[in-house]
Amino acid sequence: MTTGNELIDLALEEVGERMDVAVDYARQQFASVRTGRASSALFERFMVDYYGTEVPLNQLASFSVPEAQLLVISPFDKSSIPAIERAITQADIGINPASDGSVVRLAFPPLTEERRRELVKLVKQMAEDGRIAIRNSRRHTRQEIDQLSKQGDISEDIVARANKELDQLTHVREQFINDALSVKEQELLAI
Repeated sequence: MTTGNELIDLALEEVGERMDVAVDYARQQFASVRTGRASSALFERFMVDYYGTEVPLNQLASFSVPEAQLLVISPFDKSSIPAIERAITQADIGINPASDGSVVRLAFPPLTEERRRELVKLVKQMAEDGRIAIRNSRRHTRQEIDQLSKQGDISEDIVARANKELDQLTHVREQFINDALSVKEQELLAI
């Protein structure tokens, strides 16, 4: 039979993992926001209708960045080029694909100051969503700890230690998101 201490340690371990998932998701969201530079991260989650099946673009092609504002997509199967172009056009990201029959070229136009500010707001909202997910995990775990405390076999000192550790986990994960946000903001505002 597990003791109250073991249950609390398990709950703290699980919440740490959930918080890490929230941080990773926020970082992935940041990568999907385009800066003025060409980056394959924007296209990693693109799905392409390839012979009637939705396939991730990164499984159909390789990416290269020969210039700062040019991304070249080299499909493994040249017949997939029209499907890749269609997926990019339908995504409505403000970039028009150009193909020469063997590769798809994407020229990233420079961002206007207004667009940069909009993207910073978007990234800040993504960061806040990540912090909310972390706080929700903390709240759920705090309720679990309180429930274990009410069952009676856990001392108040152990509950206080667990709550303090939970707050520390929350603070560290929120700082990870804040650091990633700061880096992304600098990328977006750099000309």
